[in-house]
Amino acid sequence: MILFLAAFFFIGIKEVLPKKLFSDQETGTINVLIDSMLIDAINADKDLIVDGAIDSLPTEANDSAEISNREEPVATAAGPGFIFMEDGYDHYSGLQYLSAFYEKLFQLETNKKGKVRIAYYGDSMTDGDFIVQDFRANFQDKFGGQGVGFVSITSESASARSSVVHQFSDNWKMQSYLNVKNPIRPFAVNGHVFFANDSTKSTWVKYQAGKSKNTAQLNNPILFYGSAANQNGLISYQIKSDTIAKRLTPNKILNTLQLAPNNLQALRIGFKKAKSIPIYGLNFDNGKGVHVDNFSQRVNSGIPISKFDIPLMNAFQQKLGYDLIVLHYGTNVLKYGTLDFSWYDKSMTKTVERLHKCFPGAAILVISTADKATKYETAMKTDSAVVPLTRAQKSYAMKTKSAYVDLYKLMGGNGSMTKWVEQDPPLANKDYTHFNFRGSKKIGGMLFQELDRGYEKYKLLRKQAMPTTPNATPEKSQSDSLSSNQQTANGQ
Repeated sequence: MILFLAAFFFIGIKEVLPKKLFSDQETGTINVLIDSMLIDAINADKDLIVDGAIDSLPTEANDSAEISNREEPVATAAGPGFIFMEDGYDHYSGLQYLSAFYEKLFQLETNKKGKVRIAYYGDSMTDGDFIVQDFRANFQDKFGGQGVGFVSITSESASARSSVVHQFSDNWKMQSYLNVKNPIRPFAVNGHVFFANDSTKSTWVKYQAGKSKNTAQLNNPILFYGSAANQNGLISYQIKSDTIAKRLTPNKILNTLQLAPNNLQALRIGFKKAKSIPIYGLNFDNGKGVHVDNFSQRVNSGIPISKFDIPLMNAFQQKLGYDLIVLHYGTNVLKYGTLDFSWYDKSMTKTVERLHKCFPGAAILVISTADKATKYETAMKTDSAVVPLTRAQKSYAMKTKSAYVDLYKLMGGNGSMTKWVEQDPPLANKDYTHFNFRGSKKIGGMLFQELDRGYEKYKLLRKQAMPTTPNATPEKSQSDSLSSNQQTANGQ
């Protein structure tokens, strides 16, 4: 009877239904996240695009494909008076460009001095702090440091994040470097800018400490906000039984406000009369050891980072002091039906060059796309675009003097994503693209180990390069070596 009634209803209503339920007419995408800069880069090189969807491409990935322009290993100065050997094209890692970063880790480990900060930019692979939270935990376990780092005002992945509990009101006005080309105020270091413009309802954000040992407190909470003519903005928050109100003074390009002199378990901040004041986010760290900020953004190719305002980023660099910028992209670049990524190589080369201007002194680490599986005939195999994309990523890493990690090879190379999905227990999701929490933990550990192997190599070369003069102290030897290098650089 149910089947009969359903068939009768369908036949009766079919005649009055429109031929199409959804119009072909284009609609506005003001609130839809689209990496428009990636689209622009592709359109600029349309002649390089292969017609059809990526799953219709005829060839599979080939790790042994010929690569032109191979280079022989060359010697490169890498710190206090010793030589770090490059690996040539095939095994390029660019470790020599991490020397200053490794030296700061060395001082931190041996003398317990200073601090190290890493900005980790990524796409949906690092959404919800996946991969990054384990990358962070490994660094903090070895070198010290507590705190989750810089956290935005709102986040599309807040509910999936365990390193910090993050809630916020629904009336924040947000602009992202993915959906706005000309923001009201420059984007912050996280690629966003937020405004509490609602005068009728309360605008608020709440944070609560995570459960892991290094993020179990909201360490030294500091609010970051930008410049505006409005001098009437107020915030209020509660610490234990005390309600505290503070005025915002948006006089500089970047302003900070310390909310508590010590650590908290939870923090809820209300914003009043703050219209037009750009609010950027909060930082939580204990001021020593290693800190890693997760700046993930879904559907991001990495190219939108080129929108960063250099003076504002210089101000962030002065406040936060980044030693390493990680660029972990590729997932969203694979789906545009091309095997020639020269357009991406060009765009990301310009992006990294801009990052060097934004964050003076910071090293750059490029992490390649992971493996991605696509169905060819009846089997899931490595997508034919994966290897060409990794070559483009290595290319712009070399051009911009950046370190490079081939994540595709690190996780096993050809066919590895299929293995990660189908093993028991699985390490990746059924979309054959994204890692689950187990796989993310493994990837975070593998990336840390790659950097740590380079660090241990740095320490060995550093020790071998130290002068063996009996009366020379380590401090004096290092100073003399650095002085000698400087004289050589100046032609003296």
